[in-house]
Amino acid sequence: MSEINNTPEENDETLHESLPVTGMYKDWFLDYASYVILERAVPAIEDGLKPVQRRILHAMKEMDDGRFNKVANIIGQSMQYHPHGDASIGDAIVNLGQKELLIETQGNWGDIRTGDGAAASRYIEARLSKFALEVVFNPQTTEWQLSYDGRKREPITLPVKFPLLLAQGVEGIAVGLSTKILPHNFIELIEGSIQILKGERPYLLPDFPTGGLADFSEYNEGHRGGRVKVRARIEEEDNKTLLIKDIPYGTTTNSLIESIIKANDKGKIKIKKVVDNTAKDVEIQIQLAPGQSPDMTIDALYAFTDCEVSISPNACVIIQDKPVFLSVNDILQYNTKQTKELLKRELEIRKGELMEKLLFSSLEKIFIENRIYRDIEECETWDAVIQTIDKGLEPFKPEFYREITTEDIVRLTEIKIKRISKFDAFKADELMYKLQEELKEVNYNLKHLTDYSIKYYQNLLGKYGKGRERKTEIRAFDTIQATVVAANNAKLYVNKTDGFVGYGLKKDEFVCDCSDLDDIIVIRKDGVCVVTRIQEKGFVGKDILHVAVFRKGDERMVYNLIYLDGGSGKAMVKRFQVLAVTRDREYDLTKGTKGSKTLYLTANPNGEAEIVTVYLTQGAKARVKVFDFDFSTIEIKGRAAGGNILTKYPVRKIQLKMEGVSTLGGLDIFYDPSIGRLNTDQRGKKIGNFLGEDRIVVFYKNGDYELTTFELTNRYESGNVLLIEKFDPEKILSAIYYDGAGKTFFVKRFLIETTSVNKKFNIISDHKQSYLKLVSTEKQPQVKALLQKGKDQEEQEYDLDMLIDVKGWKAIGNKLSSHQVIEINLIQAEPKNTEDKETSSQIDSSETDEDLEIGSTVEFKIKKEDEDKDQLGLF
Repeated sequence: MSEINNTPEENDETLHESLPVTGMYKDWFLDYASYVILERAVPAIEDGLKPVQRRILHAMKEMDDGRFNKVANIIGQSMQYHPHGDASIGDAIVNLGQKELLIETQGNWGDIRTGDGAAASRYIEARLSKFALEVVFNPQTTEWQLSYDGRKREPITLPVKFPLLLAQGVEGIAVGLSTKILPHNFIELIEGSIQILKGERPYLLPDFPTGGLADFSEYNEGHRGGRVKVRARIEEEDNKTLLIKDIPYGTTTNSLIESIIKANDKGKIKIKKVVDNTAKDVEIQIQLAPGQSPDMTIDALYAFTDCEVSISPNACVIIQDKPVFLSVNDILQYNTKQTKELLKRELEIRKGELMEKLLFSSLEKIFIENRIYRDIEECETWDAVIQTIDKGLEPFKPEFYREITTEDIVRLTEIKIKRISKFDAFKADELMYKLQEELKEVNYNLKHLTDYSIKYYQNLLGKYGKGRERKTEIRAFDTIQATVVAANNAKLYVNKTDGFVGYGLKKDEFVCDCSDLDDIIVIRKDGVCVVTRIQEKGFVGKDILHVAVFRKGDERMVYNLIYLDGGSGKAMVKRFQVLAVTRDREYDLTKGTKGSKTLYLTANPNGEAEIVTVYLTQGAKARVKVFDFDFSTIEIKGRAAGGNILTKYPVRKIQLKMEGVSTLGGLDIFYDPSIGRLNTDQRGKKIGNFLGEDRIVVFYKNGDYELTTFELTNRYESGNVLLIEKFDPEKILSAIYYDGAGKTFFVKRFLIETTSVNKKFNIISDHKQSYLKLVSTEKQPQVKALLQKGKDQEEQEYDLDMLIDVKGWKAIGNKLSSHQVIEINLIQAEPKNTEDKETSSQIDSSETDEDLEIGSTVEFKIKKEDEDKDQLGLF
């Protein structure tokens, strides 16, 4: 270690010259943060580019000769402007090239779908696209600055006449600041700009290059705090195989497969095999484990893997050297206004050029036709030549839009003798006429700048819009409850005496299969109910009577309870639901008095109400010591209700006499076409009221039909569903389909004879162009068809029940018409004024504890040979 041997005077001087660390931190850190924000991470709103991207494009424009250049060469040229090395430039070029907008590529540029990287820069080539050359560059309207070493000049921003920032999207992380603008559709952006020019407000939604499905209900125009949910497109190939066709933006096939394998290893889903068949198109094949439902697995993939991702946009851009948070509509409006201004500047520049050309053409014509060039033959000095020409032009000067300068006269002296000798006045006039016509057009466009801008955008759309249609399908997503779709990866056990539950008690009583995400409900003998998260081994209290997986909000689960009230000694009876609770909080199902205990308890998944036999003690003073009670005679109330008096005498035992039936009636099922799911929330079309073995029949546009259960986890191809309703095996179906082989429409009527559930059957011809046009279950369906008869078109109505008899579902059917059918529509039957005979009892789950009737007495019918009305007073 070397020592510093300074004199005291030198040490004092050193101390005075040093700066405190806090001051250095404040100045240097802020400088660094500003530099990263402005020069590296956040794009400028004018051209939507970060500095490295702008410098790459500028270097490529300087190199442009129409041919491809090695990317290594482009990197070298860009390093004249960008001081951060070849790696950052190379990555930025690849990123621009993969967006397929500004750069045409050649070679292996990687794949954003699979995550494969590009080949080395010496192997791949690039050049500017025709689109980039047209909309990005114009030296006349570009503002310039010196490069970092002062040797070159580079653009401050490029004069981009297109919302490039929104088309490409951008992501950047700076110091204490980030930006994330999602890519939008090329065509929709141009149409949005046209809407803005017309005074309208566009509705912009992102469009991802990887396709997929997206829910933009919370997009909030790209503001901070918004959210976009993106899903992979998953298709059901058969009951054992799923296919992933598109992947969510920001993921790759490799990362997606890893997330699926990870979820399988954790037991969230159960699959047998994952195969990546991606080539030209994305295809990931998922083979399901035996017994797994495809619909449940699809939901589980969305819940536990990267098949669904959430993206948080954050539109931050640089405006006048400051970061500003805007909406995508504000950005588009800014870019549209800028494009209009740039077009105006280009027109003004062109106007100036045309006026200068006209001026010089006029000067040239005057100079030659009036033989002014001969007057300078005898001039002996240069000044005399200039003065002579100026004197010759004097009579014509009032005709020009500006003063004639010495530079103009010098240009006249530079005209060659050959040009003077071959001067053609007619051609000169024709050229000047063309210039005047173009000038007239430029002036017109300047006066009608908005219309000119709209035509400019329409021209871009016509030239470059083909093949740039929307890839991402806009959908509304349903919320998937993870606990509902999680695979049963655990087993629930209970030790009722000691009061332990969990999946680690393998030597104790087995309860059911469950997921490690589930909650469990426990009811003890002391009348206490508790809901807790499942764990390996947990203590919930001794003397457990009931334990099961808890389903929050399950209105069909009804508990039938008889308990002894410790305060009064009376036996109370109640029916109740447990809809929502606080986890690990104990709820008393009795009145809470000391000595209260449960005498009888059942849990009924469909609100069943059984009949029990009640035995009183031998010492009871009641005349009838054995009687029956029917739970269906009392109402279903909340868990805090005290219940009704069953008997005031001591009870010896209670036995089940007869299994009960549901008192809730059927379940009203609705179909929401926007998400292709069933629900009980009255969203969408009501399908019907369902019980036990009832089924749903679904017909698809491709000619398939299937019978399904009414489980809310079922999925239907919403855009492909023609008919969905409650299945009635007695209903006759009438269908019209287009036969691709015969190029004509067929009609058929049939009954559904199949009974397999969740298996598709096809009722039309197997030609690839065949499709199902319409299907109806009406008794006497009618259709209106528009027919082409010769040169005329004619409408005709058909009664389908008169056209063809009922045959088997595999029958081909009869031709609808021998003429060409242009259009077919089902004539809707007039609604009948009949009330729906289906009824269902609704349970008001909003009933508060204060509304519950506590301790009320009900009458019981007692079956015995000698009916005595006085018996009612004994209870």
